[in-house]
Amino acid sequence: MTQENQEQWTAVDRYVTDRLAPADEALTAALAASEAAGLPAINVAPNQGKLLHLLAQMQGARTVLEIGTLGGYSTIWLARALPEGGRLISLEYDPAHAEVARANLAHAGLDKIAEVRTGPALETLPKLVAEPGAGPFDLVFIDADKANNPHYVEWSLKLTRPGSVIIVDNAVRGGSVLDAESTDPAIVGTREMYELVAREPRLDATAVQTVGTKGYDGFLLARVVA
Repeated sequence: MTQENQEQWTAVDRYVTDRLAPADEALTAALAASEAAGLPAINVAPNQGKLLHLLAQMQGARTVLEIGTLGGYSTIWLARALPEGGRLISLEYDPAHAEVARANLAHAGLDKIAEVRTGPALETLPKLVAEPGAGPFDLVFIDADKANNPHYVEWSLKLTRPGSVIIVDNAVRGGSVLDAESTDPAIVGTREMYELVAREPRLDATAVQTVGTKGYDGFLLARVVA
């Protein structure tokens, strides 16, 4: 990737976003609040947020599970796709991030739809499985620590039903997913996630490479079939 490539990808993203996914006050405020709180700028890009929104709508999702909240930017996009009576639960490890996200969701008028739960997801997910009425979820969006992606997919299968959709972000990692010798936990976890999905008969999946303001990456899209 060259600087020229990145500049062009960013310019195209801006062109698309300006026309098809323009920011509004709540989304702009969510990004500003996240930046002011010192959160890392690793939220999805606006056009990626719009993609999540459209996928949730096309899925007819009434219930969404998000693993990895950050400042709630993607949470806003997903929650806005839900119909009246819909519900979104987002799991966030960092209590400070969760507080920023809750404030952003309240500012967007979505705090009655979207709930942020704090703690390591591998501790909150088993509680969610045991919680009456918590699932099944129609759509799961995974965007947390990549080392645990295989575990997040496994837990997602316990919390979904045939027909549900699972999306895993950052599934290409600038092409580093090809490096079978990597000791980077994010790369190792991503590769293990692919192997899990590939051998899992309950999932039918593909992955798409992307370029844009966030550089070169991609996402995995899976449908629960059994």
